[in-house]
This record gives sequence, C-alpha cells and structure tokens, in this order.
Amino acid sequence: MLIRPWDRGTEDEWRQWLAEGRDFGLLAANGTGGRGPVLVPTHFLLDADRGEILLHLAAPNPVWAALRADPHATLAVTGDHAFVPGRWRGPPGTPTSYYASVHFTCTAEIVDDPAGKAAILTRQLARLQPEDPQTVTPGEAPFGPLLSGIRGLRLTVQEVRAKFKYDDKKPAAEQAALADRLAGRGAAPDAGARAQLLRRNALRTRD
Repeated sequence: MLIRPWDRGTEDEWRQWLAEGRDFGLLAANGTGGRGPVLVPTHFLLDADRGEILLHLAAPNPVWAALRADPHATLAVTGDHAFVPGRWRGPPGTPTSYYASVHFTCTAEIVDDPAGKAAILTRQLARLQPEDPQTVTPGEAPFGPLLSGIRGLRLTVQEVRAKFKYDDKKPAAEQAALADRLAGRGAAPDAGARAQLLRRNALRTRD
C-alpha cells in the first residue's frame, strides 16, 4: 500500500478509527506451491496495547496450510470509501478514490488446544456481543463440544501502516468543498468518507 506523506495516519488516529466498531478485515497469507495468496474475510479482536490480534476460523480453512508453511500474514481493514469524479477536483480533472485503510503485518501462531481456543472465543464473544457475553469451556455446552471444528489464531503485530486518503494535499478550502459535494451526492458510501474528510480537514485548519 502506497502511503504519501499527506495521507499517513497516526497511531491515535487508526486506533480511534478501529475502536469505533471496525472489527472486520481481510486476512492474507502467502499461498503454498506457487499459488497466489490465501485471502480470508473475518472478524477479529485487536488488543493494540499488547500488540496482538485474535480470531478463529473453521478447521478446514485453507489458510492453516498456508500459515504452517509461512507464518507471515497481513490483516487489512478498509472502509469509509467513495469515488470522487475528476470534475469535482479541478484541473486536470483527475478522478480518485477516498478511503481509510490500516494494514497489520504479523507473525501467526495457530492455537489448536481446547483451552486456548476457548479463551479466544470467550474474548471475541465479549467484544462482539457484549449484551450476551458467554464463557466458553471445553466440553461444556453450548460451544465447548464444537471446539474441534475450529482453530484459533494469534497474530503478533510487527508493523502497522495506516492510510487516510482524503485529498489532504489540496488547500483546506478545496477539501472542505469536496465534502459538500459528497453531501450533495448522498450515495450510500459517501457519509463515511465525508466524515473522515471533514475530520482531517478540521485537524489541518486547527493546526
């Protein structure tokens, strides 16, 4: 992912962005036997203070073979995107895409013991359904007997790269005008992109 100096996200910025409920991403592992990468859409639990990401997947998932062959993996989270027509941006009229994306470069550890998988599930349930958290215990219903059907994954974060691409290179007034155009178009993805654009614009004008 190319990150220009004006698009780079700070640690506080990407942490806050993810903490607002963005817990679904794309896990990428290097394919085996000369094949392309294995890509897995998945929910995850980020513990940024400990530098780790936890998740679980079905036991037959092809990502396990890929991670056993090469434990290096990337988890990407992308959102708040919008297409921006060239006529909105002035000469030379180059269209672009707005989006935020955070990439975690990680080392993977497969968790296959029942207690370890139960611990990951318990933490994920507490995060994803706080209205009904449950403690998963090996062998005990309802989830304990199902643990053999999954494997857990612990990703140790080695590097975080964050990009918030919202025309920060343009003058602040032009950037603000682009937010108005997004509001006027009102397409489904535009609201999120506009919120990020206005947030970045406010930081620039404040500083």
